[in-house]
Amino acid sequence: MTTTADTSSARADLYRPLVRSGIVVVLSFLLGGLTSYAQGFLPDAFASFANSASGWTVLTALLVYWSRVRTAPAAVLGAVSFVLLVLGYTVAADLRGFYYDPLLFSVVGVVAGPFVGVAASWLRADGVRAAFGTALLAGIGVGEAVYGLTIIRETTSPVYWTVIGVAGLALLAGVLVRRVRGVLPVALAVGGTAVVAAAFYLAYSSL
Repeated sequence: MTTTADTSSARADLYRPLVRSGIVVVLSFLLGGLTSYAQGFLPDAFASFANSASGWTVLTALLVYWSRVRTAPAAVLGAVSFVLLVLGYTVAADLRGFYYDPLLFSVVGVVAGPFVGVAASWLRADGVRAAFGTALLAGIGVGEAVYGLTIIRETTSPVYWTVIGVAGLALLAGVLVRRVRGVLPVALAVGGTAVVAAAFYLAYSSL
């Protein structure tokens, strides 16, 4: 009886992550398409969510975080999710009569998606892992907020950029309070956020 129960439990432990990963794959494509349609109904204050790197990053991170997969699967799922968001957006744009070239952000998804996936997975950890995960995700939010409020401030509303920046700082503060202890992890979280934000700003400004 015990052996049967152990076998069933092991199968369930394997089955649940696979099911969640499958759901993430489907939702990524659907949500990517929705971001294209969202450009038509979101208010101007939040329209940039549907046309920004942070928008797809947030969705990828939330989906991978929800999936509860471990580090290696999270890296793969992060790349797959980001690319499918881009492809979903591309298909929806085509259905709406617009052309969108997915190449650039698909490459971004392949390169950055694994890091976003791992970062989202590590938000469930403590110490250094939580610090690194937070630094990446919070840094992206803060970096794009600075980019939006400076480089493209004349053509977009400041509301979304302010919100994503505050969200990044709130994530950093929340993890520092709940999961990060000690001088080194705190320094990695705070300093890493600043470094990622600066790197994101410089990289995005050069595109």
